[in-house]
Amino acid sequence: MAKTPSNMIALGTQAPTFSLPDTVSGETMTFENVRGSQGTVVMFICNHCPFVIHIQDELVAFAKEYMDKGVGVVAISSNDVTTYPDDSPEKMKERAQAEGYPFPYLYDESQEVAKSYEAACTPDFYFFDSNDALIYRGQFDASRPGGGVPVTGEDLRAACDAHLAGKPMPEDQKPSLGCNIKWR
Repeated sequence: MAKTPSNMIALGTQAPTFSLPDTVSGETMTFENVRGSQGTVVMFICNHCPFVIHIQDELVAFAKEYMDKGVGVVAISSNDVTTYPDDSPEKMKERAQAEGYPFPYLYDESQEVAKSYEAACTPDFYFFDSNDALIYRGQFDASRPGGGVPVTGEDLRAACDAHLAGKPMPEDQKPSLGCNIKWR
């Protein structure tokens, strides 16, 4: 499996807007629809990536916990489904329902949203404050498939906890590492 790191765009970057179909509800979702009163986590994931599958259970637990605290959470898949049919909208819906995703799982067919976020890998995480300014980007935690490190979500949790408590963001933000986005 190819290991691709996050691009680590500049902190303070304003959240790019989007309008994408939710594979579960069929509704078109925008950044404004998913924005949380306490901030918003935008993550790029997909169905087939072993890095995403590795953290999936804890990702669902994280989302449920922080959505209850006013943080909006949304997942976007931008992979080319011609070469990766497991990432098709139909398969995305199946995965979201089977795993109990509490967040919308959006399909970026044009790949323009991934490009606007400079997303590079799955999973790739971005946390924006209530003014839609980027305050965290990077890894969920240090766990990787086969690495023996437990999946906790500690890096993203630390950023969310600091923000919710009105404390400074962690300065040591490490890039996420995962499969590259499957570009056309």
